[in-house]
Amino acid sequence: MELKQVIENRTSTRTFLNELIPVADLKELVRRAGLAPSVNNYQPWIFYAITNSGLLNKMAIKVAEKLKEIPTNNSIAAKNLLSQVEWFATFFENAPAVIAIAMDEYESVLEMGVQISHEEINKMRNYPDIQSAGAAIQNILLSAVDLGYGACWLSAPMIAKSELEKLIGIQPPHHLIAFVAIGKPSKVTQQKQKKNLEEIFRLID
Repeated sequence: MELKQVIENRTSTRTFLNELIPVADLKELVRRAGLAPSVNNYQPWIFYAITNSGLLNKMAIKVAEKLKEIPTNNSIAAKNLLSQVEWFATFFENAPAVIAIAMDEYESVLEMGVQISHEEINKMRNYPDIQSAGAAIQNILLSAVDLGYGACWLSAPMIAKSELEKLIGIQPPHHLIAFVAIGKPSKVTQQKQKKNLEEIFRLID
């Protein structure tokens, strides 16, 4: 599939057919993710491909438990909202595979010569390590379409980040960044309406 077609066909898939994904395809998705640009070619990532349904269920339970700990105003609207958020944060348990992205924090050479903390430099540079992870994730999303799958980028489960890291077995210095749920789509979905070019393009000449 041509790149333009892949980009135009990509959409967030949240319901999947109950079909296993060959390990070779999961490896190819991760291989392409690893080709993404990263700050100073640091390549701070490790990708965990999870296909164990029992483990995915345990992970979803931890996320749901964390959501229930969030204080609410006890209104009906709040309960309905949390119920909706819970589904969007835990639907990954029904995906044939979830790729968990973990990464090591990038240590800039600037840190060796200035009296500024790592956190301050990272903030000043607008979190280049997170930007690197985003590039790798985009490669997974586009490659999933190219290989005939649907995928969805999830950040909501990170509310239970430490619990999920323990279940997955992610060890320091790496830490969990995001999930990508992957599988054959259970239905055909169209990409949601995007802003037109005139709204998002500015030329400075």
